Order: sequence, then structure tokens, then C-alpha cells
Amino acid sequence: MPLSPPAPRRHLHSRQVRCEGFLREDGLWDLEAELVDAKTYAFRNHWRGQVEPGVPVHRMRVRLTLDDRLTILAAEAETLASPYAVCADAAGNFPRLVGLRIGPGWMRRVKERYGRTAGCTHILELLYPLGTCAYQTLGPWREHRRQQAGMSEAESMKGGPGLDSCMAFARSSPVVRTLWPEEYREAEPA
Repeated sequence: MPLSPPAPRRHLHSRQVRCEGFLREDGLWDLEAELVDAKTYAFRNHWRGQVEPGVPVHRMRVRLTLDDRLTILAAEAETLASPYAVCADAAGNFPRLVGLRIGPGWMRRVKERYGRTAGCTHILELLYPLGTCAYQTLGPWREHRRQQAGMSEAESMKGGPGLDSCMAFARSSPVVRTLWPEEYREAEPA
């Protein structure tokens, strides 16, 4: 269903978040993310002076290197634009994430190691979509390779990619009934 037409309005702020996943030649995985915040109007900043329309207020980049088990082997971040000079210092604490594994409890563990006053809110915000990016990068690529080896889609995704994690993968959904009939369950009455 499409969004309804908006009320008359004025565009003031844009946030762009980009996440990308890469398979490295050495068999490891790199995930990269960038966040850019910009205003449509000029404003004064105590540390930066006049910030013109479209000039980033925030611009942060992150790279995680993972193994096949989604364990972080390297973590780096950089702050290219921020409202305060001290913000860039938080990137130096980013390697604290090395050794963490992306999976259940991922963001809780990140906050324990990197959050609060040692970190940067905006860099931290990039880690949630990077967790999803990890699954979207590694999982489908593995399925693709298995299917190239002759496995059917259902065989290559045996057990489902995340049963009961969303409407499509609910055990009572037509997707599960088709791809993983052994996992299918009738919907309970409402």
C-alpha cells in the first residue's frame, strides 16, 4: 500500500545511511556503512562557524571485517564531519568491538563495549543496519553458491533463514509452506 499524499511541508533535514557488504579475496568479509546528516538551510555552529545548506553536519564511516561465523576481526571508524571537534576521538575506541559476534544480543554487547561516553551515537547507530547487512551479505551469497552447486532453493536454505522472524517467515505463512513444508504450522485462531 503506498503512502498517502503528504500535507504541504518544507524539507529541512536529510539523513542518508548506506551499507555495503563485500567478499574479500582472502575469504573474509568487509561491511562498510556511512551516515550523512545535512540541513537545507544555513546555520551557525560554535566550533565550525557557518554551516551552509547541504554541507554535512554529521558524516561518519565504519568498516567491520568478519569471518564466516560473523565474528569481528577488525573494526575501524572515522568521523569526517561533526558538530564538535571532540566527536572524532570516539572513532579511536571502535576497535573495542573486535571479538564480538553478530547475532542475537549483538547491539546489547556493542553498547557494553563501546556505548555511552566512550562512543559516538551516530557511529553506534550504523551498527544496527550493519548487523542486517551482514546477514544480507553472507546468507544469500552462501545460498547462491549452493544453488550453483545444484541444490534447490529449499535445500540450500534448509530450516529457513529465520523462522518466525517476520510475516514472510512465520511458520504459518505460504512462504514457509512452500519452501519448508516440514516447518509449516497452521495459524492459530485469532
